[in-house]
Amino acid sequence: MLWLDSSDSVAPALPAVWLIPTGTSPRDLGERSALRRGVARRLLARQLGCMDEHVVIAHDPAGQPLLVQPEDKGLHLSLATRAGVVAVALASQPVGVDVERVETQALPPLDVLHPAEREALDAIAPDARALAFACLWAAKEAYVKALGTGFGRAPESFAVSLVSDTHFCVADPLRPTDMTGYLRTMKNGGQDILAAAVIVLD
Repeated sequence: MLWLDSSDSVAPALPAVWLIPTGTSPRDLGERSALRRGVARRLLARQLGCMDEHVVIAHDPAGQPLLVQPEDKGLHLSLATRAGVVAVALASQPVGVDVERVETQALPPLDVLHPAEREALDAIAPDARALAFACLWAAKEAYVKALGTGFGRAPESFAVSLVSDTHFCVADPLRPTDMTGYLRTMKNGGQDILAAAVIVLD
């Protein structure tokens, strides 16, 4: 997996993820959506060698982003925004990306996790749980985005395990084999630490 930090960067190969700190603080869902689309259009234009206005991003009935123009590229797109950072994932297969803020002052909502995930968090030192939960939740959201279901798929119905600082594994009873995804942590230019996760489905 290739991680890029500038909307001017062109990925030499796919899949790739751009994590772009924008320095902005969207106030609502509309502003977050506009920020995502604007950043995605700019970097996709660079990646595909066209003008910004020639990139058209739409959404399917489930809310998944679709690259409508340029046509016939056979590419899959996933977008996320958190704390002023926009994540854009591009791949030739279904892909999901998510970014989550590490919330050190809040208790994680353990009741929406798979029992194996709750057990793994309990085994982690208390001062490391906030980061682990952010990575875990980013991975879960990235996975349901790649599936195209969003959290129409119950988050406790599959289990994510954090294999290392850079990788996670998804065990889903509806799929024959486990799948591997990728993790990264970053700062948004301010005080927030963010966890990003991406997964590409076969």
